[in-house]
Amino acid sequence: MGKHFVSNQTESVKMFGNPVVEALSKVHWTVPLIVYIPIILFFQYQSIFTYNFGILESFALFLGGLFIWTLTEYLLHRFVFHFEPKSPLGKRLHWMFHGVHHDYPQDRFRLVMPPSISLPLATMFYFLFLLVFGSVHLPAIFSGFLAGYLAYDTIHYAIHHNGFRNKFMLKIKQHHMRHHYTEPNEGYGVSSPLWDYVFNTRPTKKLG
Repeated sequence: MGKHFVSNQTESVKMFGNPVVEALSKVHWTVPLIVYIPIILFFQYQSIFTYNFGILESFALFLGGLFIWTLTEYLLHRFVFHFEPKSPLGKRLHWMFHGVHHDYPQDRFRLVMPPSISLPLATMFYFLFLLVFGSVHLPAIFSGFLAGYLAYDTIHYAIHHNGFRNKFMLKIKQHHMRHHYTEPNEGYGVSSPLWDYVFNTRPTKKLG
């Protein structure tokens, strides 16, 4: 993946010839909020009222799921989204999943993941968590994991299209902008730079 973007404007490049598939590849940033907030609340309800966890205990498990998300985000971004296949088909798929975002980083409709992709992935993680944590602890932990994903999607959009006055959020934005414009093979954490510090992939070059 090259260091230079194709366009820094907000337009969307056409990805598919089929108009239905093309429309499904775009999504407004509010859609994940509408889809996932009720799911998160359902799992929290299940944790407290079905499995009788106390609020503090359920919240602690929720934070555990949130922490798991931060590592998942880093690993997916580094080893899946930035994996560059050699075959023409592999290159095309890589571009559709992530390369297009680096080529058109300000595209307003391809900054959050469409539910047509995120829901199947969430289902896969649900069954993985069920296997690892069991049905009793699953709701609270998985709700935290989904909340982490939702924070990632929302923060990612805000980084590209909102201004920040908060110093911490300004650092988060700068961290991601360096990933886009100076060091695309560093800075894989989006909602949190934590694992870039742990794995020594923190971008250091100045912007501009």
